[in-house]
Amino acid sequence: MNLFTKWTVSAAMLAGLSGTWLGAWGLHAARGAQEETAAVEAIRAAYTKYEFRVPMRDGAKLFTAVYVPKDASASKTYPFLIMRTPYSVGPYGTDNFPRRLGPAPVFTKDGFIFVNQDVRGRFQSDGTFEEMTPQRASHATPKDVDESTDTYDTIDWLLKNVSYNNGKAGIYGISYPGFFAAAGMIDSHPALKAASPQAPVTDLYMGDDAYHNGAFMLEANFGFYTFFKPRAGLEFPPRHWPEFNYGTNDGYDFYLKMGPLSNAKKLYFKDTNFYWDDQAQHPNYDDYWKARNIAAHLQNVHCAVLTVGGLFDAEDLVGPYKIFNAVAKVSPDAPDMLVEGPWVHGGWAGTAGDHLGPVNFAARNSDYFNEHVLLPFFQHYLIDAADPKLPKALFFETGTNVWRRYDSWPPKNTEAATLYFEAGGKLSFTAPKASAEAADEYVSDPAKPVPFVETQATDVPREYMDADQRFAAKRSDVLVYQTEPLEHDVTVAGAVQPRLWVSSSGTDSDFVVKLIDVYPMNYPDPEPNPAEVHMGGYQQLVRGEPFRAKFRKSFEKPEALTPNQPTAIDFALPDINHTFRRGHRIMVQIQSTWFPLVDRNPQKFVNIPDATEADFQEATEKVYRGGQHETTVVLPVLER
Repeated sequence: MNLFTKWTVSAAMLAGLSGTWLGAWGLHAARGAQEETAAVEAIRAAYTKYEFRVPMRDGAKLFTAVYVPKDASASKTYPFLIMRTPYSVGPYGTDNFPRRLGPAPVFTKDGFIFVNQDVRGRFQSDGTFEEMTPQRASHATPKDVDESTDTYDTIDWLLKNVSYNNGKAGIYGISYPGFFAAAGMIDSHPALKAASPQAPVTDLYMGDDAYHNGAFMLEANFGFYTFFKPRAGLEFPPRHWPEFNYGTNDGYDFYLKMGPLSNAKKLYFKDTNFYWDDQAQHPNYDDYWKARNIAAHLQNVHCAVLTVGGLFDAEDLVGPYKIFNAVAKVSPDAPDMLVEGPWVHGGWAGTAGDHLGPVNFAARNSDYFNEHVLLPFFQHYLIDAADPKLPKALFFETGTNVWRRYDSWPPKNTEAATLYFEAGGKLSFTAPKASAEAADEYVSDPAKPVPFVETQATDVPREYMDADQRFAAKRSDVLVYQTEPLEHDVTVAGAVQPRLWVSSSGTDSDFVVKLIDVYPMNYPDPEPNPAEVHMGGYQQLVRGEPFRAKFRKSFEKPEALTPNQPTAIDFALPDINHTFRRGHRIMVQIQSTWFPLVDRNPQKFVNIPDATEADFQEATEKVYRGGQHETTVVLPVLER
C-alpha cells in the first residue's frame, strides 16, 4: 500500500562527513533540485491546470485536479487519463504544478488530459473514507455509493464540463490507487475504454498487505499506519510528513521489545487510528475482510484491462493475479492482459528495473514497459493508435533475464515436478525408495525469532525479496534442503506448492517455506561492487511464504494442533517465473519465525491479538519425510 520512500540526512551525519564529500553531496542535491524545477516548468509550459469539486450522486464533492494540454482545441482533442488516490493530489492551487503527470514521463510528451482526484473522505474531498471501500450489491438510490459509482460520476462530469476531450477515458493507479482503478472498472461508464490496475491492493487478508495465510505482516502494517490515519475534516497534507520515532535503527529489536501485538495500540497507536485496529483485530477471514475483496465484484467490466505487477513486490504480490483471473471469469468479453516484471512494489514507475540488490536484470526494464507496453496500450484504446499486439501474459523470466510472451497464465505447457526431502538435507526430483518414516526437527523460540533480513532496518527493505539467505541457513532453527548442481536449466512458471507433513509440541505454529536459487561458487561478483558482495554460493530468495497452522483447514474457523501429531499443511507460494540455471542448486528452507516481517506466533492456540507475554512458548517442530507422511514441494516446470 505504501509507496512513500523517506530519505533523511541528520545534522550529526553531516557533521562527520568530509568537506569534499559534502561539496559533492551539495552539488548532487542542487542538481536534483534543478532537475525537479525543470520538470515542473516543462509541465507548466505544456498544460493548463484546473481544480474542481466534482459532485457525486449523493451530493458529496470530490476534489479533482485537471491538467489540459495547451494545444487542445476543437480540432485537436485528448482523452482523459484518471488517477484516484487516498494519498493526496497535491500540490494544490492552479498555479502549483507537480514534477510528473501520468504513469511515466513519456505520457506527458504524448498528451492526455490528466485527472487526479482525492478519493471520498481523503484530504480535500467530502465524505467518509473506508478502507478498501466495500462494493454495494445495489445502486438503487443516490445514497448507494462506492468507488464504482464515484468513478462513473467523475467520468460523466468530466465529459460534460472539460472542453476538448475526445469522449474517451482511461484509469490507472499503483498500490492503493490500483485498487481504485480496479473498483472503477465495475459497471464501467461507456466512455471508460482502458484501465490499468497496477500492484493493486485486492484482497488484504488473502495474500496482500495485511495477512499471508493467516500470518499478520507486522512491520509493513505498523509502518504504514503510523502515517495513514483518519482525518477530522477537510485537510491539506503536511508540508513535511512526520517521521515516526522508533528510537532505534533496528526494527528487529524494536518489535521484539514491543512485545505482544496488543502492545502496538497500548504503547503507540493509543486510540488515534482505528484503521490499525481493524487490521489487527480481525485475525480470521471474517465478513470484514470478505466485503473488501474487490476481485469478487468485478462484474460488467466493459473496458480493456492491463493489470501490472512486480515479481518482487513485498506488499501486493498476489493482487494482480486475482484481478486478472477475476476479469477473465466474471467479465470474459473484456480484453484482459497481465504484465509481471522484475520490479519491487510500483518499481516500473520509480526504478530502472535493472537490478534488485546485487541481482542484475540486464536491462532498463521499466523504460521498456512504459514506452513499449503501457503507453501503446492506452494509445490504442484511447486514441485509436495501432494495436500493440500484447500477449495475454507478458512475463519477465528471472534467472535468464528474458521477457516471455504467453497465451495464458499459468502457461499451458507446464508439468508438475515433485521435490522430495531426504536425509542429510538432500532434495531430489527422484522419489525415494520405500523407507521408514523419519523427521527433521528444530526448536522454535519466539523470544529469539529468525530475522527476515540480515541488515538493520525499521521498514521492510525491498531487497529482502531476493536477498541472500546464507545467514538464515546457519541457524539451528532453520531446516535446509538442497539438490545437487542441476544438469540442465529448470524453469518454474506458476505457483510452487509445498505439501508439508509437520508436527509441533505446541497447539499452534507458523511454518515458513522459502524457495531459493543457490549460485555456483564460481559465479562472478558484480562490478562495481561497493558492498563487497560475494556471489559465489549466493542463496537468492526466489519466493517465501508463511502459513499459520491453525488455519490449515479453514481461514474462517481456526483449529488447534494436536501436540506432536503429524499434520498435513498444503498451500501455495505466490507465482514465479524463474529459471534455475544449469550448475545452480535448488534449495528449500523451512522455519517457524520470520521476524519482524511476520508477527510472532505464541505457538499456543490463542487469539493472537489478545495474547499476553505469558502465552509465548518454545515449541519443538518436526518436518516429516518418508513413509506415509512424505513432505514434498511441487514445482510447475515449463516444458521447452
